[in-house]
Amino acid sequence: MAIQFAPPTVEQFFRTYRIWTFAVERDERRLIFSSNINGKPDLWALDLDRRYPFPYPLTALGQNCLTIHPDPRGRWLIAAFDHDGDENWQVYALPPAGGEPVPVLHAPGEKFFPIHLSDDGRWLYYVTSQGNPVFLNCRRVDLETGADELLHEGAGGTTFLAAVSPSDDAFVTQETYSNTNNRAYLHRDGRRVPLFRSDVPHSTLDVAFLDSDTVYFLTDEGEDVHYLARYDARTQAITRLLHIEGEDMSALRLHRERNALYILTIKGVEDRLYRYDLASGAVEQIPLPYATIDDFRVGKTGTLYVLGRSAHVPFNISLRRPGSDWEQLTDNRVLGVPISELRDAEVVRYRSFDGLEIEALLFRPLPERANGYTVVWPHGGPQSAERKAYRSLFQALAAAGYLVFAPNFRGSVGYGTRFLKLVERDWGHGPRLDMVAGVEWLLAQGIAQRDKIFLVGGSYGGYMTLLLHGRHPEYWRACVDIFGPSNLFTFINSVPEFWRPIMEQWLGHPERDKEKLTEDSPITYLKNMTKPMLIIQGANDPRVVKAESDQIVAALRAQGTPVEYMVLEDEGHGFSKIENEIAVYRRILEFLARHQAEAPQGAGTQG
Repeated sequence: MAIQFAPPTVEQFFRTYRIWTFAVERDERRLIFSSNINGKPDLWALDLDRRYPFPYPLTALGQNCLTIHPDPRGRWLIAAFDHDGDENWQVYALPPAGGEPVPVLHAPGEKFFPIHLSDDGRWLYYVTSQGNPVFLNCRRVDLETGADELLHEGAGGTTFLAAVSPSDDAFVTQETYSNTNNRAYLHRDGRRVPLFRSDVPHSTLDVAFLDSDTVYFLTDEGEDVHYLARYDARTQAITRLLHIEGEDMSALRLHRERNALYILTIKGVEDRLYRYDLASGAVEQIPLPYATIDDFRVGKTGTLYVLGRSAHVPFNISLRRPGSDWEQLTDNRVLGVPISELRDAEVVRYRSFDGLEIEALLFRPLPERANGYTVVWPHGGPQSAERKAYRSLFQALAAAGYLVFAPNFRGSVGYGTRFLKLVERDWGHGPRLDMVAGVEWLLAQGIAQRDKIFLVGGSYGGYMTLLLHGRHPEYWRACVDIFGPSNLFTFINSVPEFWRPIMEQWLGHPERDKEKLTEDSPITYLKNMTKPMLIIQGANDPRVVKAESDQIVAALRAQGTPVEYMVLEDEGHGFSKIENEIAVYRRILEFLARHQAEAPQGAGTQG
């Protein structure tokens, strides 16, 4: 008899695991990472001195981890965990071999962000909402005595620690007023020195101390992209060191032992990595094993460690020893699906309503599986981007026959600061029309067919889904909103307290910008939302609270719009547990399949 196998199921694509963050111990014998390998998020370790490292568990908490800090002396691990997605990070110590965590910084309802562990393992530097929930405070605790001291009290803007000097006598803070406007300051000898030349809005990203006098940082002051700069405390001079044309620097790591910086840059939908020699100024591009990098480290030996993804390659960690090629440490792959059947991203470009060029990703199904339907995906953020980074949902949709279209509308990262700022105080006009122009481009190119387009988005993408449904219902067969804000006034009043300083620049003021916020709120166009909807929400979401979805579901049902509502009781802003993720995306695919078969409902009135 002939043996035949069925096409892959949605579960197969979501049996890949996520890796959120990782750390390497100082002696580089072990790598520790946060992952849901066993279905729920926990800490795992890899022994790097083994020929074939295999991950083993360190915790059995089933909770998200924010950061991991191994003690340089090997006595413990410091890590921050939340509870079921509530993002109230609490700090714990773990035995080196793992096991039961011991509270280090813990207070119900408060947030603790561990930033840095001193070179001798004594001082843990952290940022907290405790005592200053809006602007946050920078503190440090002595892990040997328990003594805790205030370093800097935040005021004016949300304040974070960016870096600490090797000798613990200086640190840098960042005062944030928006995603494109934060100011960095060097704190030393009781003084606070600005790491900028003027008050013109700009942003500073990664910061690294060479010593107490020398600070390297990434800034876009006076430019459209971030570049490498240095501050010398002896001369009090800021020097511009390195600019890479057409690329936006996003992260840097110092390799003090070999006097070099490693710099990650963004170029559209991909990343690039460079080594910058501090003595000579020589720049070397390093080939990457993945299209995008989520995190990276450099060990004392000069070994590079990267966590990355490509459009058709899930989260994996690789290392590169000096003079060698990349070695893959993890082997995360899609269950039962050969890589030849996974769909890579095609990069396309089109002109929007005002002539602005928009870049987008297109995932085409295998020709023999194509069903003629298109899923349009507005990404989250909004100051984020859809990049060549694996999404289980995109692969599952393509395997089911859908074409997936994901535009990087104005406000997306990776295209310069001016482009990034275009979404500020304009959530609902320019980006919305970029999305509409993208759909019209699909239709004009014959890529999509009218009456065969679905709309699916999460977070800001969920907001955009609701807004596009209400203002342009004629395009959509059915819509899926995943924890998207439905009313900008209630959203502004419900965000985490430490988001408050950025909200006016990011979105607007509820009184001064009342007319604009009303115009851009999806709920304003409720009567036009006539197409079937599926709305998904995490009950513990601190960013877009459950009330945002509750109110739109209730209003849609009251006017007779067919709407399904799925609430995850043990999730926040996203899905950390594999079984929840499978349940959500199986529900989405079932919803889309059902509305392929059903005749589309009335188009409503354009808003």
